[in-house]
Amino acid sequence: MQFGMSEQISMNLEVKENIKSEQKGLYSLFSMTPNPSASEFIPKGGSTSRLSNVSQSSMSAFSQALFSHPSMGSPATAGLAPGMSLSAGSSPLHSPKITPHTSPAPRRRSHTPNPANYMVPTSASASVANAVSQPPSTGQVIQKETVGGTTYFYTDTTPAPVTGMVFPNYHIYHPAAPHVAYMQPKANAPSFFMADELRQELINRHLITMAQIDQADIPAVPAEVDSYHSLFPLEPLPPPNRIQKTSNFGYITSCYKAVNSKDDLPYCLRRIHGFRLVNTKCMVLVDMWKKIQHSNIVTLREVFTTKAFGEHSLVFAYDFHAGGETMMSRHFNDPSADAYFTKRKWGQHDGPLPRQHAGLLPESLIWAYIVQLSSALRTIHTAGLACRVMDPTKILVTGKTRLRVNCVGIFDVLTFDNSQNNPLALMAQFQQADLISLGKVVLALACNSLSGIQRENLQKAMELVTINYSSDLKNLILYLLTDQNRLRSVNDIMPMIGARFYTQLDAAQMRNDVIEEDLAKEVQNGRLFRLLAKLGTINERPEFQKDPTWSETGDRYLLKLFRDHLFHQVTEAGTPWIDLSHIISCLNKLDAGVPEKISLISRDEKSVLVVTYSDLKRCFENTFQELIAAANGQL
Repeated sequence: MQFGMSEQISMNLEVKENIKSEQKGLYSLFSMTPNPSASEFIPKGGSTSRLSNVSQSSMSAFSQALFSHPSMGSPATAGLAPGMSLSAGSSPLHSPKITPHTSPAPRRRSHTPNPANYMVPTSASASVANAVSQPPSTGQVIQKETVGGTTYFYTDTTPAPVTGMVFPNYHIYHPAAPHVAYMQPKANAPSFFMADELRQELINRHLITMAQIDQADIPAVPAEVDSYHSLFPLEPLPPPNRIQKTSNFGYITSCYKAVNSKDDLPYCLRRIHGFRLVNTKCMVLVDMWKKIQHSNIVTLREVFTTKAFGEHSLVFAYDFHAGGETMMSRHFNDPSADAYFTKRKWGQHDGPLPRQHAGLLPESLIWAYIVQLSSALRTIHTAGLACRVMDPTKILVTGKTRLRVNCVGIFDVLTFDNSQNNPLALMAQFQQADLISLGKVVLALACNSLSGIQRENLQKAMELVTINYSSDLKNLILYLLTDQNRLRSVNDIMPMIGARFYTQLDAAQMRNDVIEEDLAKEVQNGRLFRLLAKLGTINERPEFQKDPTWSETGDRYLLKLFRDHLFHQVTEAGTPWIDLSHIISCLNKLDAGVPEKISLISRDEKSVLVVTYSDLKRCFENTFQELIAAANGQL
């Protein structure tokens, strides 16, 4: 008897706490339920608690999306499993069948802390349900909660929310963060969508990723190679009777996009024509390459041999980066850029000297490339390997300034010497060659011409660098291209980069802030799309369960009028009233089920139905669950 009285007092305290929370603008834990005896179009409120329904509704989903904490609505809901209420222990029928490992205390500890709680000290903790407080000096509260006939005792150190704090009870589009807003050009109106430039870039990547070929038009491309299918050439295919070999690898090569049937992910296949692998000892180096994961290196995934192309071929599978282009095509495809280094005929005068932003690349862009390429070399050399493909034709550029070193590991397989007992014996020599190749790439970028790295043009190229760029860039190029009496390391150029490294780090983080801001917009858009998709499956359904009037009666009629309230309003002059903010605001309130009332007018304007968003949410969820049950054969 004494226990029952204390339990009743505790429940009364909970009701009072919930009333206070509702007065402060927080979620109501005890929502109104429809009265079966009332009109089906105008539900009337009752006093029955709907905590179990609220815990499964989008109110808790709103709290999780905004604060990553399912108990944001009120302290009394902390740690409640779906379908359980504070009075669940009074009847076995309400037991959620909680096992000891899912008891309330562990589930509370696994939740993300309430952000509002960081503003109060831990000693401000308050009891949630059936609390038995220890002396105030301990700063902790022992909680007791009865669930499914089992009583749990645990120590709750979660601080109570600060009095007076009010959070929105439905989703809203927050304005851009100040540090992002000042980086972007001002628009005439706030945008609910990501930037057009980023959207176009992503669409182009998706388009390239999904591109396919007509097998009848290009029969030379097999339908399947090993575990890869849907091959798509990424560069022009060499003619079948081609005899000359490429200057990079000494073999004819071709490149394809393909999908791996094991994981359904796209990869880039680099085929070496007519190569027969006679010794598998080189796979030791391949395994070393497969372990390297770096943001500026295209990762090698596997190497295999095949006859699917009609001859012996060696195939290297890399990660596929859609929309990437080589540094050669990005910066060195203008023949007029070589005019400064071409020999003049007798009597001709040299043209104007190239300058930054007038024929030459800006120095900030060159340093951005240096930081990325040196970072890639540092990782490769630390792993005991050598790049050996530091060449503009093998460096991919994605986006504006993102670089990735491509085709790594190919030379290690093609030039593998079986007579060498140690396959890593020559790596130190190859690493020194990497530094020289890096110097040539930087010099070519500074001259904006590949002619500048030719031996006869080196002096003229360095004069161009001295006039237009800083001494640090000049010294870096000279250090990389000059032979030293000692072994050099890529770490030696770090002092020359100096504080420019922080500039690149700052630029990368600012870019990340902008992309996160665009992502935040699309998170809300995705949620609203799912809501509209569910609403579209309900409205104007011709027939359901052999009932042609199903979508025009009951809860579905309310949803039909709400759809008209969203999209079909008109002005006093009878013209369509289109307001995107109105649509978004109403959908957000529906998703959260707020107690705000709205007036829904029938199409003949003879009936006006006053309902709350919580009533609409109940109708919406029940109707959609009815469709799901029928689709799963449960009706």
